[in-house]
Amino acid sequence: MKDRLFLTLAFTSIAALMLTNFPVPAVAQSPCPGIHVKILNIRNSTGTVACALFESPKGFPTEYLLSATNVMIIKIRKTQARCDFEDIPPGTYAMAVIHDENMNGKLDTNWIGIPTEGYGFSNDATGVFGAPSFSDASFTYDGRNVELTMSLHY
Repeated sequence: MKDRLFLTLAFTSIAALMLTNFPVPAVAQSPCPGIHVKILNIRNSTGTVACALFESPKGFPTEYLLSATNVMIIKIRKTQARCDFEDIPPGTYAMAVIHDENMNGKLDTNWIGIPTEGYGFSNDATGVFGAPSFSDASFTYDGRNVELTMSLHY
C-alpha cells in the first residue's frame, strides 16, 4: 500500500513538473497597439505598395504624400505586403493603398483617368466616378490592435 501511494505521488509530482516546463504558445500579435493591414490581390512583386492613413477628408486619397497622417512604402515579397501603423491615437481614419509598380510615387492612369496600377481603400469602398469619399472609407480606431485586410483592384 505504501509503495502504491509513493508511486502515485511520484508520478503526480513528475507530471506536474513536466507541465510547468512546457512553453505556452504565443498568440501572433504585434507588441504595440496599432492598425495592421494585410494587402491582398497584389498582381506581382514588382515595385512597392504605398499605404496612406488619413485622419480627415483633406487630400483623401490622391494627395497621400502631402495630406496623409502616416504613409508607409514597402517592398512586395512574393506578392504579399503588410503595413503596420503603431502608436496611432484613437480616432476616425481612412486608408488608401496603391501598388506603385514602376515606383514613380503616384497611381498611374490611362488617357481617360482609369488606374493602370492596383489600388484599394478601407471598407473596400468604391466611388461612382473616381475615388470614394473619406466617409465611405472611414473606420473608427479605439487605440487597441485592429487587423484590416484590404484587396487591390486593377
